[in-house]
Amino acid sequence: MANTLSIAGLMDNTLAKPTFNKLTLAMLVLTAIGLGVGVSAFFVGHEHLYAVTREVPWGILISSYAFFAITSTGLCVIAALGHAFGGTPLASLGNRAVFLSIVTIMSGFAIIGLELVSPWRMLIYNVISPNLTSNIWWMGTLYGLAVACMIVEFGAILFGRFGIALAFGSVGAIAEVGANTNLGAVFATLSARPFWYGAQLPIYFLASAVMCGAAAIILFTYLANKFRNTEADEHTMAGIRSAGKILAMMIFLLAVATTWRMISFMVGGTEMGQIAFNNIVSGPLATNFWLFETLIGMILPLAILLFTQMKNITAMASASLMVLVGAFFQRYDLVVTGQQTPVFYGWDSLPNYLGYVPSGGELMVVMGGIALTLFGFLAGERIFGKVLKNSGHH
Repeated sequence: MANTLSIAGLMDNTLAKPTFNKLTLAMLVLTAIGLGVGVSAFFVGHEHLYAVTREVPWGILISSYAFFAITSTGLCVIAALGHAFGGTPLASLGNRAVFLSIVTIMSGFAIIGLELVSPWRMLIYNVISPNLTSNIWWMGTLYGLAVACMIVEFGAILFGRFGIALAFGSVGAIAEVGANTNLGAVFATLSARPFWYGAQLPIYFLASAVMCGAAAIILFTYLANKFRNTEADEHTMAGIRSAGKILAMMIFLLAVATTWRMISFMVGGTEMGQIAFNNIVSGPLATNFWLFETLIGMILPLAILLFTQMKNITAMASASLMVLVGAFFQRYDLVVTGQQTPVFYGWDSLPNYLGYVPSGGELMVVMGGIALTLFGFLAGERIFGKVLKNSGHH
């Protein structure tokens, strides 16, 4: 690609169809409605619009942010693997993975920005008053660095400066991994919450990130071809199959990690940890865990991938969608379960589980974040389509 940038040279005119344009516009409208509801919370009060309480201060907006941030990390890692080792099949998916990594982290930033009562304070004091002992500070700083690197990387790809793209992409991937593990450490270092506490969560988050990244690139590459009414070419199909192998491996590893995590609560640990465990396997969140996390999120997609031997792209896309749905519930169950057991359980006749059900306002913001990702994907395929389809070997 030349070092001069031409919009006409980037756009994919095969997507200039009324149906595609209407779908893109619909996603933009849903984004405006959903995120607009979140903006209204600054005027009517977050406590009136959201269902979180002093006892359960982190709800579905925190878990949704984690879902998008984790997916962004996975996409960035997939892109780095493809671009840094250009001879691998994953290289054919690299450009799209970089772009989608930017889109998903922006969706996460939108949700967390609307969840915070004063997000501008975070931006200001993150710079003028850094706390180097805070996992949250490191998480925000590293994600900010990662976004900047990925934007520069994608811009370099557009201009054909692949050496620059590789350099910034490598730094971005390292920053994403650091941010992702610090996100896990935000939970893992809270000793007052036995369901979270321990060294496993940062690694669990990273493994989940790679799983979600592989699932996302398979699903969105499949959709991109469907919108164009084309079949995946040989190089793209090889990349999808490689991503499918990564996906299958990470599902298996996550299933093993989940099994041992549950066993650890069954055979030992604190009483609060066992109560939290009961919440997720036989209590209010049991349906989420067994149906969405376990069956839809792990067992069925792994069975589909193994049964089809990753030769059927439609089956792989279906399995990838299941994985992403399951991962969304994994993040929600993790965040909520850790808080629903009272910290002072056993005092003053406190209940076993504190109540929390997402409000309509929270669900609207989540819808806005999902719609923003879909809008970004659709708009990106239209505007940068020719670049996203190229392997862009670095």
